[in-house]
Amino acid sequence: MVWMRLLVLSLFHMSLVGSQPTQSSQQASSPPAPAEEQSPLGAGNLPFPWSRLRLPRYIIPLHYHLLLHPNLTSLSFTGSVQIQIDVQNNTNWVVLHSKGLRISKATIVNQNLAHLSDQVLPVLHNPSHEQIGIFSPRVLSSGQKYFLHIEFGAELAEGFDGFYRSAYRTSTGKTRTLASTHFEPTSARMAFPCFDEPSFKANFSVRIRRSPEYISLSNMPVVKTLEVDEGLLEDQFDASVKMSTYLVAFVICDFKSVTATTSSGVQVSIYASPETWMQTRYALEVAVKMLDFYEEYFNIRYPLPKQDLIAIPDFGSGAMENWGLTTYRETSLLFDPLTSSISDKLWVTMVIGHELAHQWFGNLVTMEWWNDIWLNEGFARYMEYISVEATYPDLKVEEYLLDTCFSAIGHDSLNSSRPISSPAENPTQIKQMFDAVSYDKGACVLHMLRHFLTDDVFQRGIVRYLRKYSYRNAHNQDLWDSLANTCSEEDFISGKHCYGSRQASKNAVSKHINILSQTSLHRCPLKYCTQCIQLFSGLETCCSCMYCLLQYLFAGEHMDLTAMMDTWIVQKGIPLVTVTRKGPHLLLRQDRFLRTVLPSDGLWSTLQQGFLWHIPLTYKTDASSTTHRHLMTTHTDSIHIGEEVSWVKVNTDMTGYYVVHYEDGGWDEMTKLLRENHTALSYKDRTHLIHNAFQLITSGHLPLDKGLDLIGYLQLETHTVPLLQGLGYLEAFYRMIEKKNDFDVISNLGMYILRFFRSIIDRQTWSDGGSVSERRLRSQVLSLACHLEDPPCLERANQTFKDWLQSNGTLNLPTDVAETVFSVGARDDHGWRSLLHTYNISLFAAQKSKVLFALTCSRDTNKLHKLLELGLEGKVIRSQDLSFLILMVARNPRGHRLAWNFVKKNWDTLVQRFQLGSSCIGNILISTTGQFSSPEELTEVQLFFESIKDQASQLRAAQVALDNVQKNVRWFQRNLETLRSWLNKQLQ
Repeated sequence: MVWMRLLVLSLFHMSLVGSQPTQSSQQASSPPAPAEEQSPLGAGNLPFPWSRLRLPRYIIPLHYHLLLHPNLTSLSFTGSVQIQIDVQNNTNWVVLHSKGLRISKATIVNQNLAHLSDQVLPVLHNPSHEQIGIFSPRVLSSGQKYFLHIEFGAELAEGFDGFYRSAYRTSTGKTRTLASTHFEPTSARMAFPCFDEPSFKANFSVRIRRSPEYISLSNMPVVKTLEVDEGLLEDQFDASVKMSTYLVAFVICDFKSVTATTSSGVQVSIYASPETWMQTRYALEVAVKMLDFYEEYFNIRYPLPKQDLIAIPDFGSGAMENWGLTTYRETSLLFDPLTSSISDKLWVTMVIGHELAHQWFGNLVTMEWWNDIWLNEGFARYMEYISVEATYPDLKVEEYLLDTCFSAIGHDSLNSSRPISSPAENPTQIKQMFDAVSYDKGACVLHMLRHFLTDDVFQRGIVRYLRKYSYRNAHNQDLWDSLANTCSEEDFISGKHCYGSRQASKNAVSKHINILSQTSLHRCPLKYCTQCIQLFSGLETCCSCMYCLLQYLFAGEHMDLTAMMDTWIVQKGIPLVTVTRKGPHLLLRQDRFLRTVLPSDGLWSTLQQGFLWHIPLTYKTDASSTTHRHLMTTHTDSIHIGEEVSWVKVNTDMTGYYVVHYEDGGWDEMTKLLRENHTALSYKDRTHLIHNAFQLITSGHLPLDKGLDLIGYLQLETHTVPLLQGLGYLEAFYRMIEKKNDFDVISNLGMYILRFFRSIIDRQTWSDGGSVSERRLRSQVLSLACHLEDPPCLERANQTFKDWLQSNGTLNLPTDVAETVFSVGARDDHGWRSLLHTYNISLFAAQKSKVLFALTCSRDTNKLHKLLELGLEGKVIRSQDLSFLILMVARNPRGHRLAWNFVKKNWDTLVQRFQLGSSCIGNILISTTGQFSSPEELTEVQLFFESIKDQASQLRAAQVALDNVQKNVRWFQRNLETLRSWLNKQLQ
């Protein structure tokens, strides 16, 4: 599952707090003692038989036969489910999940279809655990299979979870209704009674009844359509493969589709409303390419005969990977060349790549429990980059991976962060696992591991993992075991099991020793050669640098991959590697990197205790083009680099997930290098230096003026990524300070930015021409220039907006600058009203997103308040866009207090609409407080959280919000006067 781009990249997401009993403790428990055969009892006489959140393990579902009849007029549905179950302990009870369903009948029959009772069975409810218990007067015997039949009904849900209703408006103003599902993580139980945990995989046979004017879709193709009573049609779908309940999906709608076939014969269809159907062509092209790519990369055929992708008008997240029927927010699937920007195109491509990666990572192999959701989401996020780079190299997706890792570091450097693998038991805790730690940090740790093991070993390992655990569930350890073996090329191609890691490692040595021994490398310290010989007993060979050989051999038996990866997966935080040059040696020290606590604080040493990472260091020097490698497993270490080296850059291309601090004049050397010969470093290394410097400023390790001096070279920079990184920090400072009304600093900072980047601003054209990188730069630079009141920018934007108005909205604006044009145009009353009208009638999701952003740029607080009320109402502005709307209003200096007061006033309504543990609630809390920076604002936030103590105590987002405000308060206390003085000097 994927979240919206702006929310993912801009916010600190929430995660769980606390934990419940672990799975291992529950598996050891026994079922309720079976009762003697007796007359059925009324439900009121029976206590609920199960006290834990996790279901008992002694009943296993095998096959669901599900019939559903949604009524899109009454907005309700009825249904029945027959579940074949395997009983593994004698019991009278079947406990499973149900939430908000009216259970009208429950029966159990044996394999001969004989009823176990001549009466309807009593059904007990435990709403707090979302469970029901069904009592059988006759004992269900261990080793036997039974059929559990339940009839039920409910209203179609109003939110975005379970079996819910959605609607769209036609070009003639008519409203059309549809019904769709979203079950991850714990909402299948809202659509039908089920064993709603990921390890309870089963087959599903679905039947859906509908009116003839609609179609129905599910995971599998329709095999038969029958006419039933009262003119209804019943679609019968093929039985599914074995899968978890959260992947079941069905949609009833009147949508149209486009279809193509992959090279292996999989039918791919893109569905959208008839009004937006023409915007599906690009998604179809991408989906076909992606499925072909993944089948080749994973060397595993996609197991279903079809893959549908559908754009749902009301959708809470970005997309959902339901097997064979992936569902999307319209902005994540639809692309219109006339209104969608290059960023929109990249977003659609990456989201499709993410969801189709899930068809293997998540669907074919599923994590055992939600504590390891990163095995799904971290892999899918990382595969976005691998797949898009392979299929659409012109999109330059590799330029965005750094942003993903920077986002992860932003979360992970707060004390409120969590380990990638964290306990999560109840639905509120589980929902909070879908955060930047699971997605972004998970992806960046995998990126580091891939470079550590080499691409070939990494790919072979994940293929082995997918093959071994197909249609099963897996843990972290299963992944490490799969990666810690090395296949021969022949075994890899043939698909046979791989042989032992020791033999594989020796073969690797034999195969590559001659090449490496002939390579011109600097000589490593003797200890590494000795180390290599000891690791490979009986191998009497040492190349010129055996240590360099270790990177290839790390996948072998000698390397404890589990011990290494546990430091990244079960330990929270990110390491700070401090580098000091001492003669021919590089001295290294690792600490936990924190932005909320200064090294001078008494709490610093306490928060450092117990943290140690196994860090695969990489570095480059001016003496060689080689990337050198070193595994750091202790708090302090040293590397011999030689006297002749003048500079060292650690963490080459930021393939490692750690921050680097250069002590004793090291940052001055980096600044000098960038000014004199910045192309000696790759664009990724230059970007990495800028990022690390400003992170170290926030954490108190580096003075602000050092960072500002470092980016002084940017007038020489020609690559988009480092340019936007440096400009982004200056913009962030500006937006923070403008909310404090410090006019002197704001005026000088704005003047400095415009003056310093003048040549870059002037080079931008108001068009869609150029490469992807050039178009990305244009969009962001012109947006900032107009925000800073740059006269040429405002003049051009105003004239373009007037031309657009005079054309009655028919003029096609350059898509990369449309948002900037709209934002400037929204500053006056007529422009704002015109844009609101355009938003109301537009059929293009990408255009609506740009217009909504522009509307939030108004300087009239009454207009901003009206937007928030429209979002809360959910008619003109859909509820799915409310959290984004609040974020954008909070970003406006005239709206940040307004947004915060709106959240406090409407807190109960927001929680009811989005659910407490949802990403939307976390994003709302963090976005509205994220730019508070005074002690008074900190106190205000603390008081609000105290007033909702019962809820706030369950939300990691509350602690993240407090951490952010505390960080901001400290930043201003340390850096505001330094910034003021530095600007005065620059502008003299």
